[in-house]
Amino acid sequence: MTRGKAAELPGSRQPPNRAGFVELLFDVVLVFALTRLSDRLVEQLNWRGFYSALVLTLALWWLWYRMAWTANRYDPTRPMIQFMVIVTMFGALLAAAAVPRAFEQGGGVFAGVVVAVGVLRHLWLVLFGGNSYPRQVSVRIVFWSCLSAVPWLAGIFGGGEIRLALWTLAVLIDYAGGLLDFPTPRLGRAGLRGQPIAEEHLTERYRQVLIIAFGESILTSGVQLSPYGFERERMGALVVAFVITVLFWQIYYYRAGEILPAAIASSRVPAYVGDIASYAHLVMVIGVAVSAVGDKLIISQPFGVTEPSRALVILGGPALFLLGRSMLDYAAFSRVSWSRPIGLVVLAALTPVAHLLPPLLVAVVAALVLAGVAISNAISWRLYPRAIAPPPGVPPER
Repeated sequence: MTRGKAAELPGSRQPPNRAGFVELLFDVVLVFALTRLSDRLVEQLNWRGFYSALVLTLALWWLWYRMAWTANRYDPTRPMIQFMVIVTMFGALLAAAAVPRAFEQGGGVFAGVVVAVGVLRHLWLVLFGGNSYPRQVSVRIVFWSCLSAVPWLAGIFGGGEIRLALWTLAVLIDYAGGLLDFPTPRLGRAGLRGQPIAEEHLTERYRQVLIIAFGESILTSGVQLSPYGFERERMGALVVAFVITVLFWQIYYYRAGEILPAAIASSRVPAYVGDIASYAHLVMVIGVAVSAVGDKLIISQPFGVTEPSRALVILGGPALFLLGRSMLDYAAFSRVSWSRPIGLVVLAALTPVAHLLPPLLVAVVAALVLAGVAISNAISWRLYPRAIAPPPGVPPER
């Protein structure tokens, strides 16, 4: 997509080439949200804890994701957009604060904020969002937000498994609306994938949220180490945790993360590739967040017993990151580098036998696998550089 196409963005007086300062401020809330989610998972390191944390993560990501795409369609320097971002940011802060007790007494706050932000934000755009097309898009999104509001609010009055089931349904409705392009009775689909996008702005938002996740991982490691001082084994655990985060960054940035704007711009359907990239970043952010939980475990008990749940966290975080990185490969090249699935297979094969090693050594093995992926990636690019070839997608209807 060229800059000329970006200038045609409906509802914008100026296409957003870079993320606005208020958007970057909104990302700071994600640090707090990811910290709350990792704290919750540490306290409930079991299957129900994993699943409930996933539901809450998807809900918070949806708030951020819809805001990123809304700011991509509008000029983020407009006061009405900045006001909407600030109000959404405050709502996300409240929801993040409710995360540790979301399935207990904090459920009303969490669900109430998610519903209020989802509905009121797009009602605001209906009233002040510019010309008829973006307003019609917002009407469709409001319709789907109202659909998901029913299980969100009903879950407040149910406890335990009932609330988890209802909120799972609510999250599925939200994501189904986005994947299906918000089909609405009498109005049809929103047609968002047929619209031009500002690829530089969108990819900067993706990079920023991943950097936020990396920062939260480093912050978590430092905070976890502080009470113990500089004991040798815990310093070793800190070094391993830091190396894993650096390897995440290197694997991400080299090469698809670097050329993602050009891949989106060269696609026949840029918004389709942008969508794939958004879900790739979602999986990578979850992987980094899970790995941050593993960092806490290896620093607090470097030579403790590696229970299955601990092994799943320490090895599962890198595995999820590689899965998301494979999706990003597909978005940029329509293919996946062999080093990603090989790394995934090795991590999966190690999980059943990880109990034979202490947590710190399991993390060392995970770091070695990531290092192998990073080195393989660098060598393959030197020998066989690949041209940008994003997936074609389905051309928009005329």
